Amino acid sequence: MGTLWVTGIALLIALPLSLLTAIYLSEYAPSKIRKTVLPLIELLSGIPPVLFGVWGGLVIVPLIQEKIAPHFVEFSTGYSALAGGIVLAIMIFPLIISILIEVFNNVPQEVRDASLSLGATQWQTIKKVVLKRSTEGIIAATVLAISRAFGETIAVLMVCGNLAQVPKNIFDSVYPLPALIANNYGEMMSIPMYDSALMFAALLLFVIIFLFNAVSRIILFRIEKRNN
Repeated sequence: MGTLWVTGIALLIALPLSLLTAIYLSEYAPSKIRKTVLPLIELLSGIPPVLFGVWGGLVIVPLIQEKIAPHFVEFSTGYSALAGGIVLAIMIFPLIISILIEVFNNVPQEVRDASLSLGATQWQTIKKVVLKRSTEGIIAATVLAISRAFGETIAVLMVCGNLAQVPKNIFDSVYPLPALIANNYGEMMSIPMYDSALMFAALLLFVIIFLFNAVSRIILFRIEKRNN
């Protein structure tokens, strides 16, 4: 449940912002801005996860504890599903944006020109033509982001609280599967049942990520094949 909560929050934050960013960079931004922003996005994807975790612990956790949580709950340490979701959203931004830009660029320019020549505005063309033809690619980007989010360990481990419970709200601490495995593997190997539980958690995580990656790759392959 901790994994689902953190991943869900990350997607709710990252997907709309990434979609709007990709639309702007692909359809509206001048080439000068595009050439400046795209390398920065690639640079963001190369930052080690532990630095995102440190940033989350120093900035996001106090922000939630002191500014956000008091408006909704009586008390929160700040180490919560929301903190993990925010940090994870920042981490998957580059992945979603880069895939969406590639998907939008695969929509033939002739289709855009045909829509504009019929009197549609640029936004109507984007909404009715570009996004409609890019539906499969958006799904693939989302699935890849989910698989990335499911497997992220260190950054989420540092801000989610690591408390094994079913959270009642986004301000509760959670214990995602990767954090559970990373924290306990090696220490509990002398307890057979605990060892077996950790192995099953690792297998479950592997199967989920494998299936999500396989689905996204199949979708992207279909898009590439159709465009060729």
